Amino acid sequence: MVQLRDCFPFWEALTEEQRNTLEKNVVKRKFEKGRLLHAGQEDCVGLIAVAEGLLRVFTVSEDGKELTLYRLLERDVCLFSASCIFQDIRFDVMVSAAEETEVYHIPAEIYRRLMETSLPVMEYTSRLMASRFSDVMWLMDQVMNKKLDSRLAAFLLEEADRTGQNRLELTHEQISGHLGSAREVVSRMLKHFQKEGLVELNRGSITLADREELARLAEGSLM
Repeated sequence: MVQLRDCFPFWEALTEEQRNTLEKNVVKRKFEKGRLLHAGQEDCVGLIAVAEGLLRVFTVSEDGKELTLYRLLERDVCLFSASCIFQDIRFDVMVSAAEETEVYHIPAEIYRRLMETSLPVMEYTSRLMASRFSDVMWLMDQVMNKKLDSRLAAFLLEEADRTGQNRLELTHEQISGHLGSAREVVSRMLKHFQKEGLVELNRGSITLADREELARLAEGSLM
């Protein structure tokens, strides 16, 4: 299990009092798959660090279409769930557990005070925020300028690398939410992939059959 100190590269730069404050106020919480942790910019739950599992950060359009912005693995930290501590920054995103997940939850006010008293914490926070915005801008470029077949191939490969399995337990609905596309469009593209021998489709799962060709198709869409 990842420890709290493992999530923050500034840990050794904190004073003993600051470490004690964090450890005293942090709460370890467990969420089942699909549970919503953060529900938009009006919901300031605090800083979330992943101890075990996987979080999904996504946005929802006015017509209800979801788009995954990025995912958070072990040791990753979610800043947007504590967006109220940043002046003039409002980013309306949702955070949910993509699988059973355990997190460290630091109240927003505790982290705000830590930033105000520690330069290393402030610098780390600024770098992380810039990195997350860069991830989002990269995704916007993908959505606007890359074809769905390339993005879909990249997603399947990245998911296979993350899980270490060629057989992915994913529904077409789940994939459409990650890619911000209609389920019907994703289903048609997957059927095309199957016809071309790139994947094998089964109820509730997709098996990668030709990783080399998928990688060629995904060129330019892999992070």
